[in-house]
Amino acid sequence: MTRSRAVPRQHAAARRARVRPGVLSQRELTLRAARLRLVLTDSDGVLTDTGVYYSERGEEMKRFSIRDGMGVERLRNAGVETGIVTGERSPSVLRRAEKLGLRHVLLGIKDKLAAVQALCAQAGLTLDEVGFIGDDVNDLEVLTVLTTRGLTAAPADALPSVLGVVNHVCSAPGGHGAFRDFAEWILGHRASAPTPRRSRRP
Repeated sequence: MTRSRAVPRQHAAARRARVRPGVLSQRELTLRAARLRLVLTDSDGVLTDTGVYYSERGEEMKRFSIRDGMGVERLRNAGVETGIVTGERSPSVLRRAEKLGLRHVLLGIKDKLAAVQALCAQAGLTLDEVGFIGDDVNDLEVLTVLTTRGLTAAPADALPSVLGVVNHVCSAPGGHGAFRDFAEWILGHRASAPTPRRSRRP
Protein backbone atom coordinates (compact mmCIF):
# COMPACT_ATOMS: atom_id res chain seq x y z
CA MET A 1 0.00 0.00 0.00
CA THR A 2 1.26 3.45 -0.90
CA ARG A 3 1.10 5.92 1.92
CA SER A 4 0.61 9.61 1.27
CA ARG A 5 3.18 11.76 3.00
CA ALA A 6 2.04 14.54 5.29
CA VAL A 7 2.77 17.98 3.90
CA PRO A 8 4.76 20.17 6.30
CA ARG A 9 2.67 23.04 7.60
CA GLN A 10 4.98 25.77 6.37
CA HIS A 11 5.04 24.33 2.84
CA ALA A 12 1.26 24.16 2.69
CA ALA A 13 1.02 27.73 3.97
CA ALA A 14 3.52 28.91 1.38
CA ARG A 15 1.50 27.30 -1.43
CA ARG A 16 -1.70 28.91 -0.19
CA ALA A 17 0.05 32.27 -0.02
CA ARG A 18 0.98 32.09 -3.71
CA VAL A 19 -2.68 32.37 -4.69
CA ARG A 20 -3.53 35.71 -3.17
CA PRO A 21 -6.39 38.12 -3.79
CA GLY A 22 -3.77 40.87 -3.75
CA VAL A 23 -2.09 39.67 -6.95
CA LEU A 24 -2.32 42.44 -9.56
CA SER A 25 -1.59 42.73 -13.26
CA GLN A 26 1.72 44.23 -14.32
CA ARG A 27 -0.06 47.34 -15.59
CA GLU A 28 -1.88 47.88 -12.28
CA LEU A 29 1.30 47.32 -10.27
CA THR A 30 3.10 49.92 -12.36
CA LEU A 31 0.29 52.44 -11.93
CA ARG A 32 0.10 51.95 -8.18
CA ALA A 33 3.87 52.08 -7.70
CA ALA A 34 4.12 55.28 -9.73
CA ARG A 35 1.61 57.13 -7.53
CA LEU A 36 3.05 56.07 -4.15
CA ARG A 37 4.19 58.95 -1.95
CA LEU A 38 4.51 57.22 1.41
CA VAL A 39 5.58 53.71 2.47
CA LEU A 40 4.79 52.71 6.05
CA THR A 41 6.19 49.76 7.95
CA ASP A 42 5.57 47.86 11.13
CA SER A 43 8.65 47.53 13.32
CA ASP A 44 8.77 44.17 15.14
CA GLY A 45 8.80 41.34 12.64
CA VAL A 46 9.59 43.63 9.70
CA LEU A 47 12.45 45.95 10.64
CA THR A 48 13.47 43.46 13.35
CA ASP A 49 13.52 39.67 13.56
CA THR A 50 11.04 39.75 16.50
CA GLY A 51 13.89 39.09 18.93
CA VAL A 52 14.22 41.29 22.01
CA TYR A 53 17.41 41.46 24.06
CA TYR A 54 17.72 42.47 27.72
CA SER A 55 20.87 43.26 29.63
CA GLU A 56 21.30 42.52 33.33
CA ARG A 57 19.85 45.99 33.94
CA GLY A 58 16.74 45.13 31.94
CA GLU A 59 17.50 47.46 29.02
CA GLU A 60 15.70 46.48 25.83
CA MET A 61 17.67 46.15 22.60
CA LYS A 62 16.55 45.30 19.08
CA ARG A 63 18.51 44.36 15.96
CA PHE A 64 17.91 46.36 12.77
CA SER A 65 19.17 45.70 9.24
CA ILE A 66 21.45 48.27 7.60
CA ARG A 67 20.08 47.13 4.24
CA ASP A 68 16.61 48.30 5.25
CA GLY A 69 18.13 51.71 5.93
CA MET A 70 19.40 51.84 2.36
CA GLY A 71 15.87 50.95 1.21
CA VAL A 72 14.57 54.02 3.06
CA GLU A 73 17.21 56.18 1.38
CA ARG A 74 16.49 54.82 -2.09
CA LEU A 75 12.77 55.45 -1.70
CA ARG A 76 13.48 58.97 -0.45
CA ASN A 77 15.66 59.65 -3.49
CA ALA A 78 12.71 58.57 -5.64
CA GLY A 79 10.38 61.04 -3.88
CA VAL A 80 8.73 58.48 -1.59
CA GLU A 81 8.70 59.08 2.17
CA THR A 82 8.88 56.32 4.77
CA GLY A 83 7.32 56.02 8.22
CA ILE A 84 6.88 53.55 11.06
CA VAL A 85 3.53 52.49 12.55
CA THR A 86 3.93 50.10 15.47
CA GLY A 87 2.11 48.96 18.56
CA GLU A 88 5.36 49.10 20.53
CA ARG A 89 6.68 52.04 22.53
CA SER A 90 10.31 51.04 22.28
CA PRO A 91 12.98 53.75 22.63
CA SER A 92 15.19 51.76 20.27
CA VAL A 93 12.59 52.09 17.50
CA LEU A 94 12.49 55.83 18.05
CA ARG A 95 16.31 56.02 17.90
CA ARG A 96 16.32 54.01 14.66
CA ALA A 97 13.69 56.30 13.14
CA GLU A 98 15.75 59.35 14.09
CA LYS A 99 18.84 57.80 12.51
CA LEU A 100 16.89 57.25 9.27
CA GLY A 101 15.43 60.78 9.35
CA LEU A 102 11.81 59.63 9.35
CA ARG A 103 9.14 62.31 9.84
CA HIS A 104 6.27 59.90 10.49
CA VAL A 105 6.84 57.70 13.55
CA LEU A 106 3.70 56.41 15.27
CA LEU A 107 4.36 54.40 18.45
CA GLY A 108 1.91 52.56 20.70
CA ILE A 109 -0.70 52.29 17.94
CA LYS A 110 -3.47 49.76 18.54
CA ASP A 111 -5.72 50.68 15.58
CA LYS A 112 -3.28 50.94 12.70
CA LEU A 113 -5.89 51.57 10.01
CA ALA A 114 -7.31 54.55 11.90
CA ALA A 115 -3.78 55.86 12.49
CA VAL A 116 -2.90 55.57 8.80
CA GLN A 117 -6.14 57.29 7.77
CA ALA A 118 -5.44 60.13 10.22
CA LEU A 119 -1.88 60.46 8.94
CA CYS A 120 -3.13 60.65 5.36
CA ALA A 121 -5.60 63.39 6.27
CA GLN A 122 -2.84 65.33 8.02
CA ALA A 123 -0.34 64.90 5.17
CA GLY A 124 -2.84 65.52 2.36
CA LEU A 125 -2.55 61.98 0.98
CA THR A 126 -5.06 59.39 -0.15
CA LEU A 127 -4.83 55.68 0.65
CA ASP A 128 -4.03 55.15 -3.05
CA GLU A 129 -0.69 56.85 -2.39
CA VAL A 130 0.34 54.67 0.55
CA GLY A 131 2.22 51.39 0.83
CA PHE A 132 2.43 49.23 3.95
CA ILE A 133 4.47 46.20 5.03
CA GLY A 134 3.46 44.16 8.07
CA ASP A 135 3.75 40.65 9.45
CA ASP A 136 1.17 39.90 12.15
CA VAL A 137 -2.55 39.90 12.89
CA ASN A 138 -2.54 43.49 14.17
CA ASP A 139 -1.48 44.55 10.66
CA LEU A 140 -4.26 42.66 8.88
CA GLU A 141 -6.89 45.39 8.83
CA VAL A 142 -4.68 48.08 7.33
CA LEU A 143 -3.07 45.58 4.93
CA THR A 144 -6.45 44.35 3.71
CA VAL A 145 -7.64 47.89 2.96
CA LEU A 146 -4.40 49.07 1.35
CA THR A 147 -4.11 45.94 -0.79
CA THR A 148 -7.14 47.22 -2.70
CA ARG A 149 -5.84 50.80 -2.94
CA GLY A 150 -2.07 51.15 -2.59
CA LEU A 151 0.62 48.45 -2.35
CA THR A 152 1.28 46.00 0.47
CA ALA A 153 3.90 43.44 1.41
CA ALA A 154 4.90 40.97 4.11
CA PRO A 155 8.24 39.42 5.12
CA ALA A 156 8.83 35.82 4.07
CA ASP A 157 8.22 34.61 7.64
CA ALA A 158 5.00 36.56 8.26
CA LEU A 159 1.91 34.73 9.50
CA PRO A 160 0.05 32.76 6.78
CA SER A 161 -3.04 34.96 7.25
CA VAL A 162 -0.91 38.00 6.38
CA LEU A 163 0.85 36.32 3.46
CA GLY A 164 -2.57 35.59 2.04
CA VAL A 165 -3.71 39.20 1.64
CA VAL A 166 -0.70 41.24 0.51
CA ASN A 167 0.39 42.26 -2.99
CA HIS A 168 3.99 41.11 -2.48
CA VAL A 169 5.66 38.44 -0.35
CA CYS A 170 9.30 39.38 0.26
CA SER A 171 12.08 36.86 -0.24
CA ALA A 172 13.71 37.99 3.03
CA PRO A 173 12.39 37.43 6.55
CA GLY A 174 11.82 40.22 9.05
CA GLY A 175 14.96 41.94 10.27
CA HIS A 176 17.02 40.61 7.38
CA GLY A 177 16.18 42.96 4.53
CA ALA A 178 12.42 42.48 4.10
CA PHE A 179 11.80 46.22 3.94
CA ARG A 180 14.64 46.62 1.42
CA ASP A 181 13.02 43.88 -0.68
CA PHE A 182 9.70 45.78 -0.67
CA ALA A 183 11.45 49.04 -1.52
CA GLU A 184 13.30 47.51 -4.48
CA TRP A 185 10.08 45.86 -5.69
CA ILE A 186 8.32 49.24 -5.63
CA LEU A 187 11.21 51.00 -7.36
CA GLY A 188 11.37 48.32 -10.02
CA HIS A 189 7.71 48.86 -10.90
CA ARG A 190 8.13 52.65 -10.81
CA ALA A 191 11.00 52.34 -13.28
CA SER A 192 8.72 50.56 -15.74
CA ALA A 193 6.16 53.39 -15.69
CA PRO A 194 5.96 55.23 -19.04
CA THR A 195 7.59 58.65 -19.16
CA PRO A 196 5.01 61.37 -19.97
CA ARG A 197 5.51 62.86 -23.43
CA ARG A 198 6.63 66.45 -23.60
CA SER A 199 4.66 68.91 -25.63
CA ARG A 200 6.27 69.94 -28.92
CA ARG A 201 4.80 73.40 -28.87
CA PRO A 202 7.15 76.06 -30.21
